[in-house]
Amino acid sequence: MQFRRRRAEEPEINLIPFIDVLLVVLIFLMLSTTFSQLTQIQITLPTANTEKQNTTAETLTLTIQADGRYSLNQQALTATTVADIQAALQSAQAGPQTVLVIAADQNVRHQAVISAMEAARRSGLSRVTFAAQSSVAANSKAADKHSNPK
Repeated sequence: MQFRRRRAEEPEINLIPFIDVLLVVLIFLMLSTTFSQLTQIQITLPTANTEKQNTTAETLTLTIQADGRYSLNQQALTATTVADIQAALQSAQAGPQTVLVIAADQNVRHQAVISAMEAARRSGLSRVTFAAQSSVAANSKAADKHSNPK
């Protein structure tokens, strides 16, 4: 009697339970780790005392209207080129500590403000600041416009 040989089955590893175990371990590790904070740059900011104000510096106010007209300390400037603004700033400048305040209308072209800044740089004015309207004042003006239409 001759028996048929059974074909030998090759053993194979079942990967599905192995993957399940690895995922559970991965979830456990993710939940148990402490998240480290990124290192922060340590700087010491200067403090400002609002009670003392520098009253020795001369202040020039350069106003730029919405249509691009300039005025320096409430005096209208006739020309609007950088060289003309520079000449006006140099004639009004009191010294190296002079502060230039640029008060530009919110609808003015950016080029007008850049021209004013370039004229200040050429004039040697290094202390330039921008005037801004407080949000409380802006809100009260808007309320007045709506309550008293002209």
